[in-house]
Amino acid sequence: MTTEIYRDAWGIPHLRAGSAAGLAHAQGLVTARDRAWQLEVERHRAQGTSASFLGGSALAWDRFARRARLDDTARRCFAELVGRDPETARWVRAYVDGVNEGLAGSTAPEFARTGLTPGRWEPWTPLGVWLATHILFAGFPAKLWREQVAAHLGPDAIGLFAADGPGTSGSNGWLVSGERTVTGQAVIAGDPHRWIEDPGVYQQIHLSCPEFDVVGLAVPGVPGIAHFGHTGTVAWAITNAMSDYQDLYRERLRRTGAGVEALDPDGEWRRAARRTETVEVAGEDPVEVEVIETGRGPVIIGGPEGPDGDPADPSGLPVAISLRYPPRVTGDLGFTALLPLLRARRVADVDRAFDQWAEPVNVVQAADTEGGVLHRVAGRVPLRAATNSLRVVPAWEPGHEWRGWHATPRAGLTDGVAVMANQRGPAAPLGVEFAPPHRADRITALLAGKERWSAAGMPAIHTDTHLASATPLLDRLAALDGLTPEAAALRDRLLGWDRRMDAGSADAALYAAVRAAVVRRLAAHPAFAALTTPPVYPEVFQPWLALVPRAGFALEHLLRAGELFGVDRPAAVRAAIEEVAARPPAGVWGDTHRLAPWRALEPEQPYDEPGLSGDHDCVLCTSGVPGLTDRAARGPAARYVWDLARREDSHWVVPLGASGVPGSPHHRDQLPLWLAGDLVPVVTDWTTMQKECDV
Repeated sequence: MTTEIYRDAWGIPHLRAGSAAGLAHAQGLVTARDRAWQLEVERHRAQGTSASFLGGSALAWDRFARRARLDDTARRCFAELVGRDPETARWVRAYVDGVNEGLAGSTAPEFARTGLTPGRWEPWTPLGVWLATHILFAGFPAKLWREQVAAHLGPDAIGLFAADGPGTSGSNGWLVSGERTVTGQAVIAGDPHRWIEDPGVYQQIHLSCPEFDVVGLAVPGVPGIAHFGHTGTVAWAITNAMSDYQDLYRERLRRTGAGVEALDPDGEWRRAARRTETVEVAGEDPVEVEVIETGRGPVIIGGPEGPDGDPADPSGLPVAISLRYPPRVTGDLGFTALLPLLRARRVADVDRAFDQWAEPVNVVQAADTEGGVLHRVAGRVPLRAATNSLRVVPAWEPGHEWRGWHATPRAGLTDGVAVMANQRGPAAPLGVEFAPPHRADRITALLAGKERWSAAGMPAIHTDTHLASATPLLDRLAALDGLTPEAAALRDRLLGWDRRMDAGSADAALYAAVRAAVVRRLAAHPAFAALTTPPVYPEVFQPWLALVPRAGFALEHLLRAGELFGVDRPAAVRAAIEEVAARPPAGVWGDTHRLAPWRALEPEQPYDEPGLSGDHDCVLCTSGVPGLTDRAARGPAARYVWDLARREDSHWVVPLGASGVPGSPHHRDQLPLWLAGDLVPVVTDWTTMQKECDV
């Protein structure tokens, strides 16, 4: 059978081939045609070579990628895949062959601007892309933050700043069983929350061959459909489980004439692997990076001389920090799950496929046309001491080793509904910090408001802007007296506000201004002075170590806690509302709460990005950083509604468009729909599409 490429009205690729391998080749080919620049950026990021064409701004990431041994781990995992599952390995190779064919001669404008020529993908490159995309997803740098809080405020203060780290929270997903729908068949809906990138992190695609016919959201650079898919008879979706499955170890290292040694828990000094790598930097001198790996894992901070500014431990030796993460230990990234997911016909098939999942650790929901439902955690979480999950632990002390893997918890439905929004739920035994319950509670309440739901009703939930987390600050405002007339009027106005963070709301803008002023005042209090200057750790970890963002996302904790190190919170709230009352924002929330996508290379003609509704704890989770900026770099990276009654009644949307090529008619054509909460129909009728070519 000839491989055929079709496009629907939104430029979404629909691929049909005679075999799974032929389909993988076509998926790689069409992805390279649509997103050549994105693929090459991701390949270089996985290798730690992106500074060679992006310059010094990419150096911090490349250092980390080299030291964490991402590319070497991807190679190991592919070698293991060849031995464990040769069919999947051949399938991945077919995808890579398609990518290389599509990259050849690419005319994406970014290549000319940077002088970059598309390189060659290797069979392990998709595994490297997956690993680089998710290595920071579990937020292990939060352990560095907890170390700082414990060192300066005491261990009991860690919970005051409990909040998700950058990019790890905000996703929503819900399953409504057939007993609660108008069709008698289940509906699954939601939105993965990530950095909004241009091109987007999810690719709408349709894959069809004699074995399977699946629509879903793929990760560009990775074959198949891992996170969100619909085969016609079964559909699945995930959210981040907020599990803790990566550990940081404080190492004692010393140089010897033969290299570097690390002190192990048995008291013996053992040789650590060591090499020096050179990172090329466009427009600057090359940079040498020392790569060291102990029995725990790669050293990502410091070395035998310690990180700058990090004191020696009591032994007098400098300190380094190593990272232990499951794929480096097991040689498995879970790619053996990908083909079984595409071949799934029932919930039981999806369940078995996710038994092979590795990382990131997710909460999975699935439903099929026979009434089957699934609500479970998938992925590898090591069994180890509880302190490993909280802090950086000493590598030279026994008791911090990994002792196998946690069983993955399962959960049922309540009143025919299951809701997942990064909150404590089935994954609670596997994590430390979870998202506040506001989004999950709000979705649950909205679903309870109607006895029967249809797929068409789901976008109203996607776009709900009610902000329950405003309550602690509004309660503090309500308790104030003796305000100036202007501040009293502002307080009364906010107490009457409907608590909706709509882009056109002036009240939402006023609330956000007061909130930001409170955050800045709390963060500036002398009690937290030691936390205002992060330790001199690599730049890539700084977002987790900055006080103002931490205070902004933990504002509820800080306002509701008991005694707070002498901080006069009523005075801080009073000063904040007086400040805003004296100089109130003139416009509406959307004037400052604007979309700010991440791009590896800024466009020559900047876009006038739109204002957004929503906020961090709304179901419509569009996140700025309270106290720092209202601009939203995070938000729904896609939205989906999977209808099990008729797949043709399913819908989806991405923030920008199907194409990654600037100037393409499908580069940003879905943005107006995404902003309005509208969705694009899922098309599966080949006769309604435009045939692009045979390959």
